[in-house]
Amino acid sequence: MPAAVALAAFAVSLAVLLVLLRRFGHVALDRPNERSLHERPVPRTGGLAILSGAAVSLAFGAAQLALPLAIAALFAALSFLDDVHGVRTVVRLTFHLTGAAVFAWYVLSPMGVIELALLVLAVAWLTNLYNFMDGSDGLAGGMTVLGFGCYALAGWWAGETAIAALCAAIASAAAAFLIYNFHPARIFLGDVGSIPLGFLASAIGIVGWRNDAWPLWFPVLVFGPFIGDATLTLVKRAIRGQRVWRAHREHYYQRMIRMGFGHRATALIAYAIMAACAGAALFGREQDGATQALVFGGMILVLGAVAAWVDLRWARTYRGGGASA
Repeated sequence: MPAAVALAAFAVSLAVLLVLLRRFGHVALDRPNERSLHERPVPRTGGLAILSGAAVSLAFGAAQLALPLAIAALFAALSFLDDVHGVRTVVRLTFHLTGAAVFAWYVLSPMGVIELALLVLAVAWLTNLYNFMDGSDGLAGGMTVLGFGCYALAGWWAGETAIAALCAAIASAAAAFLIYNFHPARIFLGDVGSIPLGFLASAIGIVGWRNDAWPLWFPVLVFGPFIGDATLTLVKRAIRGQRVWRAHREHYYQRMIRMGFGHRATALIAYAIMAACAGAALFGREQDGATQALVFGGMILVLGAVAAWVDLRWARTYRGGGASA
């Protein structure tokens, strides 16, 4: 079943991508500005292709995940409107928090108010950080292939066929997207892709935890490279008193590109880190508690070491100039 849904999703995603590029290449263009890493207008409609491919999974049992899929579809609709016309930040965040609250309440009730509130914030945060990390050719697409591919394997091994079908479809559809998104990118995810994918990464992670397919730390480690980069960057900007929601070029992947690694090398390095996190998560998910703690803690140290290496290299390159460089 995973192979069949993956092949179908890849074909559908590829077909939609070709239509988008040939007939709608002028829609929702991402025009470069002083904070961009690209130099020419690029359509940001690639998420429509991934979501179309993911929809194939409904014929393979993913309809059991109707609520998170419905919320993701609503997020996609609002995000497409934002890509084309622009939507106020407060409206988007209110929508994301409401969707996260509805999902968490329906899936996890009864649960303590504090625990439920923390999970709602976590879902809303991952929903948005996926968008923050979609700023380099191939980066978010690769995270989608590896992250949801990891979910698909774990779900299949645990007997969660709905999770396996949906995640296999998303990963395969994203693989088709990468054909045109790897540097030099001809199409971007756009908010229409990054926002629903971020929501599904968190929502499926919670559903898998509720269904005992994996421990709660599993989705955190699988998407650890994105979570770590976005969270550390936000914390550092908040400490400096900067507006944390304002567009910038201070993420670790952005600094790597600006230091001369380029889009390709940065993406390949990120893929290696993502694969290591996914592999460690798959290995540790059914181990004893002590081994799980060792796996999770060890990979967090690895991510911290990578972040420290980028910080040191950045400081040496710009002699402490940091974000002002």
